Amino acid sequence: MKNNKYQVIYQKLVSKIERHEYVAGEKLPSEHELLELFDTSRETVRKALNQLAQNGYIQKIRGKGSVVLHRDKFDFPISGLISFKELAEKMGSPWETIVHELDSVIETADLQQKLGESDLWKVVRSRKVDGESIILDKDYFIKSQVPILDHSICSNSIYDFLEKDLSLQIAFADKEVTVEEATDEDRAYLDLNGLSHVVVVKSIVHLDDASPFQYTESRHRLDKFRFVDFARRMKI
Repeated sequence: MKNNKYQVIYQKLVSKIERHEYVAGEKLPSEHELLELFDTSRETVRKALNQLAQNGYIQKIRGKGSVVLHRDKFDFPISGLISFKELAEKMGSPWETIVHELDSVIETADLQQKLGESDLWKVVRSRKVDGESIILDKDYFIKSQVPILDHSICSNSIYDFLEKDLSLQIAFADKEVTVEEATDEDRAYLDLNGLSHVVVVKSIVHLDDASPFQYTESRHRLDKFRFVDFARRMKI
């Protein structure tokens, strides 16, 4: 228990920050106050505070202590494959998916090169969190892999349907992340609040046999997301 006591302290402080018992801009209790509060050592308190700082909850300022940071951005895992429904449920905020387009299409040579086929489903959806449209998803699915789609499936979770109903094994994705100027389509479907650019995540998603089945372009409001990853150093 002694070895992970700092993690217990970390989780308790995170809980207080997320419940707004400590609000953005406010200082946490001093190291001395925390070690008395949790009946532990200064080293343990410092490890907990360092973890808070590393995960974006606080900023440690010399001579001022630990100041709580604004956390109004949602963590979006770059290296993971997560559906919007899973992300929204993790965020714990009210959410809604609006289907703007669901069509069977014969697509361009560019998409045919990416996916190997041109007979596709095209799905355009905007995603609302807390009443604001903050993501625009444009998806293309190979019809031979995904023979059925309807508005009900698209407004709930396509990945739920693919994995549970069609028993597809979604395995990995090749991703590219860019910042691009907002398009007319972005302005029509997103609540940009005057922002001129969006973060765009383009992915080719593969099944467990390595065959591609989906191309997606996910366009995110710039001020609402923090794109996160875990990186391990590898010597070359």
